[in-house]
Amino acid sequence: MESSVSETNKPPGPENKEKIEILLKATGNAPILKTKKWMVEKEKTVAAINEFLRKLLKLDPSDSLFLYVNQAFAPSPDQTMKNLYDCYNTNGRVVLYYCKTQAWG
Repeated sequence: MESSVSETNKPPGPENKEKIEILLKATGNAPILKTKKWMVEKEKTVAAINEFLRKLLKLDPSDSLFLYVNQAFAPSPDQTMKNLYDCYNTNGRVVLYYCKTQAWG
């Protein structure tokens, strides 16, 4: 997943046309990331983002990690970023909240 997720320190360019910006926000007792904005391929699933985030946060396999869209609901693991973007984007990005204990939904 390293090649399909990148930081958004660069202005959008032609190489980012097939990618969607996601904003990862910590909630509850989750560790805060230094980099919150990421560019991901449109076809990446919620499960792939969850796996990437688990590695980034250095969570143990036994640790829980919950993802929520716009503080409202937990998307299914097979949902693509494109579908979430088309339905729930905020200011041109998908906002995903993450936490280690269940928060909403």
